[in-house]
Amino acid sequence: MSGKLEKAKGFRKSKPGLYLSIGTSLFGVVSVIKQGKKARYENDTLQLLDAAVSAAAIATGVALLFRELKRLGDDDVLLG
Repeated sequence: MSGKLEKAKGFRKSKPGLYLSIGTSLFGVVSVIKQGKKARYENDTLQLLDAAVSAAAIATGVALLFRELKRLGDDDVLLG
C-alpha cells in the first residue's frame, strides 16, 4: 500500500500532476464568480468579502503551482 501512496505523492510533484492541480484549482473560480455575483445581487457585503478572499486564495494557490512547474522546467534544462 505504501508503494501506491509514494507513487501518488510523486505524481503530485510531476508536471502532469501540477497541470491537473492547476486545472482543478481553476474550476473553483467558477464557484467564486457565482458567489460574488449572488452577493452583489443581494447586496451582501460579508458574502462578497468571502468571495474576494476565496478568489485570492485560489490565485495564490495557482501562483504557487506555476512556480513549482517553473522549477521543474529549470531542473530539466540543468539535467539536459
